[in-house]
Amino acid sequence: MALQTVDHVAISLDAPNADPLHGTKYDFERDLIGYGRYSIDPKWPNNAKIAVSFVINYEEGAERSLLNGDSQTENVLWEQPHVAARIGSRDPKIESDYDYGSRVGVWRLLNMFEKHNIRTTIYAVGQAFEKNPPLVKAFVEGGHEIASHGYRWIPYHNMSPEEEKLYIHRQMQSLKASTGGYPVGWFVGRCSSHTQALIHEVHEELGAPLLYEADCFADDLPYWTDVPAEKHLQNPKGMLMLPYTYDNNDLKYQIAPGTWGSSGAFLEYLKSSFDVLYAEGLEGRPKMMTIGLHCRISGKPGRFAAVQSFVKYIQQQPDVWITTRKDIAVHWRTTFPYTRIKEQEDVPEEEHTAVMLQTAENNVYARI
Repeated sequence: MALQTVDHVAISLDAPNADPLHGTKYDFERDLIGYGRYSIDPKWPNNAKIAVSFVINYEEGAERSLLNGDSQTENVLWEQPHVAARIGSRDPKIESDYDYGSRVGVWRLLNMFEKHNIRTTIYAVGQAFEKNPPLVKAFVEGGHEIASHGYRWIPYHNMSPEEEKLYIHRQMQSLKASTGGYPVGWFVGRCSSHTQALIHEVHEELGAPLLYEADCFADDLPYWTDVPAEKHLQNPKGMLMLPYTYDNNDLKYQIAPGTWGSSGAFLEYLKSSFDVLYAEGLEGRPKMMTIGLHCRISGKPGRFAAVQSFVKYIQQQPDVWITTRKDIAVHWRTTFPYTRIKEQEDVPEEEHTAVMLQTAENNVYARI
């Protein structure tokens, strides 16, 4: 028991599952096998060798703030992350750094992407959208995908499921009011162990399509997972997971360790990631690459230069599909429709090393 108390490890060899959510609607299973050694051909449109999507996280104005009823000023992802949390008071410096993203940075990014005829995916925080109608109008008119990044940019892990569900419902109504429609994709980021199931539940209650969920980092391709709440349904829908990125992401300028020391370092890493994935595509195993950007980070001139240079770099390469995450999800759902994944307890022991195979006849996956 001492090991459990000190290091929080299992109390013994072969200890049983200790997850309090085991067997509930929140218990999404892990898949450590994936597509196997040789991956699969995702059949990107026009025989593209890689699918690239750019994400703009729009959070400004919805972060923790006394103005939003919180008890502290947000203290992460700004220019001085070493500053201690401001509990019980406003900090004009931090607020103004966030304001830069909404006043200047987002427009710099948006103008550049539209100049290069690139539609991005906007990870939209509902409360932030409510505070900047001209920007929302520009996003919609520019044909960018509006995906959900939660109603507030706050931690959700310590909320009860009932509290968190209220935020998800508010987000759905907020984005419908500001953009004209419900989001079809989600990335919460600061999520809880209940988030994935609650998103599915709210979409079902509203009759709103959910094309993908992105709170995962497990692959370079989309993949299907069973939804525990659909376990007894005859025709389950499943959930398409569209992995996001924390490595090709500008947040590491402001998070230690492993921060980007310069815009050149970020650009070098993006190019290296692209080159490796592109080479795999040329070998018959195309992948996708997502680049995560923040308005108050990559919207700053010195860092913006890296993003602009990377856009020019990939546009010089042939057979590159630059698209939104929604379009990737639509392609995947059309090309590789969901079929229920066999639950492990129903699979003979000798078959537990099963891999996902592509069936050429119907483009769905089966566990064998």
